Amino acid sequence: MALKKPQEYLDDLRKHNIELYMFGEKVENYVDHPIIRPSINAMAMTYKLALDPEYEDLMTTKSSLTGNKINRFTHLHQSPEDLMKKVKMQRLLGQKTGCCFQRCVGMDAFNAVFSTTFEMDEAKGTDYHQRFRKYMEYVQENDLAVDGCMTDARGDRSKTPGAQDDPDMYLHIVETREDGIVVRGCKLHQTGMINSHEILVMPNNTLKAEDKDYAVCFAIPLDTPGMIYIYGRQSSDTRKLEGGTIDIGNKYFGGQEVMTVFDNVFVPWERVFMNGEWEFTGMLVERFAGYHRQSYGGCKVGVGDTLIGAVKAITDYQGASAASHVKDKIIEMCHLNETLYSCGIACSAEGRKTAAGNYLIDVLLANICKQNVTRFPYEMARIAQDLAGGLLVTMPSEKDFNHPKVGPIINKYLAARTDVPTADRQKMLRFIENLTMGCAAVGYLTESMHGAGSPQAQRIMIARQVDLNYRKELAEKLCGVKENPDVDWK
Repeated sequence: MALKKPQEYLDDLRKHNIELYMFGEKVENYVDHPIIRPSINAMAMTYKLALDPEYEDLMTTKSSLTGNKINRFTHLHQSPEDLMKKVKMQRLLGQKTGCCFQRCVGMDAFNAVFSTTFEMDEAKGTDYHQRFRKYMEYVQENDLAVDGCMTDARGDRSKTPGAQDDPDMYLHIVETREDGIVVRGCKLHQTGMINSHEILVMPNNTLKAEDKDYAVCFAIPLDTPGMIYIYGRQSSDTRKLEGGTIDIGNKYFGGQEVMTVFDNVFVPWERVFMNGEWEFTGMLVERFAGYHRQSYGGCKVGVGDTLIGAVKAITDYQGASAASHVKDKIIEMCHLNETLYSCGIACSAEGRKTAAGNYLIDVLLANICKQNVTRFPYEMARIAQDLAGGLLVTMPSEKDFNHPKVGPIINKYLAARTDVPTADRQKMLRFIENLTMGCAAVGYLTESMHGAGSPQAQRIMIARQVDLNYRKELAEKLCGVKENPDVDWK
């Protein structure tokens, strides 16, 4: 089997026997839980579109390992064109779901681990790359959703992993056995974790020799013994428990973040891809971060398209769309959104081949992309709230709209254009609310700030990648401070 159907994916999740907690209670049937199910629907869309002939070119490709047709989310990028199609695919899915669809972290982890293990084996004489190739063939053939894990709890940020008062603040190896390793720790902010089949764990940061026990990379099934999952809260999440469909904003889809605890978890050797090779942690972290920062030039743009559409709709509904300032503000939203997309495409087009054979994005441009993502969606959200008006945050609930006495009163006084049902205005306002301050704002705004590293992390990488001395020399040659050998004619 190469491509799963959405129902097959859902059936897979129902087979999981995991230890999951939410609101202080253990959750048994998480697939049908009203808070969780919208995020599962979003992940299911990655499977649905891969089977649609209209989107075949973006959503699927030929495996570089087996030659079989596979979902692009399991692909090892083979060209700049592949990298660009990845961004276009992510934009499409953002448009289709209006939220985070949760499968990008794993894809970005695949490509980072693939090239890093190759170079690690070359330098150290290990066999991690062949192990990972076999794992990737398994993932591709079964069309598995894999969640990439990087962010540790980190404890006291002034201390290194090994210097923490509690050594579990960073995930680490606690036992080495003949058949594998045992790990303990926690990974935070794990997008789409319980909606995945597998977990691919990576180190959190560049390490030194004294912290080699924290230099670990491996993959395990979601329901591995010792795994504990705690579902993260989102703004207005309990609206999904109220019955109705309007107040939740996005009728069908949503995101998910999970605290993931490894309580003395065993990992067999064939699934271990780094075991103490601290010298290569920087390479792995940098490459994963680069790929994931590229991703935001696609997924956040697709979600931005839906926000622009919602603002266009609400200004139409309210009879304000002809005003020049309204048109100008919507144009500004389009400008910001397409700038993000341009960055995602640019860092893809400038990609280069790694020693392992897959392609890496231009790291500088990927970090420029993510730096813009930390700002532009916030400005788009501000404009959206500006044009939506104060009713965005003062509108009565769906139940009030449906009340026999006050419902007609609300519909009378909250009517705008006579040819637009008040309920349509209500739905669109809730959708904007959801994207800019509700559940979807987790993925569209806060994740834009902190996902794939904080804004400062990108600025550090930009400083590393930009050759300022080269640029200084250009200026010195042009103004005559230094001789310019390029001008060799009379």
